[in-house]
Amino acid sequence: MSLGSVFVISLLSATLLPGGSEALVVAQVCLGAPLFWLWLAATLGNTLGSWINWAMGRYLLRFEQRRWFPVSPAQRLKAEAWFQRWGQGSLLFAWLPIVGDPLTLVAGVLRVHWLPFLLLVGCGKALRYALVIWLAGLACTPLS
Repeated sequence: MSLGSVFVISLLSATLLPGGSEALVVAQVCLGAPLFWLWLAATLGNTLGSWINWAMGRYLLRFEQRRWFPVSPAQRLKAEAWFQRWGQGSLLFAWLPIVGDPLTLVAGVLRVHWLPFLLLVGCGKALRYALVIWLAGLACTPLS
């Protein structure tokens, strides 16, 4: 697997599609991938995937009642309540399972400006991947 694969898997796992990128990132650490570039590929891919959710919330919410729409109205309402309670700073936690993806969609629905959105989401995801890479480095010895 290449860093391009890490980018794509990280992007897809941040969208409303099911999946995760952490196992791939850990595997790449164990295989001796360059850590900075691994961190950057995962962070950028995951942040871009969250931005796709933001764009869906901003521009595609009118399709929410369609069967193919990836977030149920109940999930959206729960994420809206979370967002209303904690504000834009809650976007630092967009990496969390279950609530993170709907949270980024709600940020689009509520028309959060793209710059603070990307900064907050990107910071949270960057810290998460730094921690994952650091812990993986402690847990495995590179094979190369």
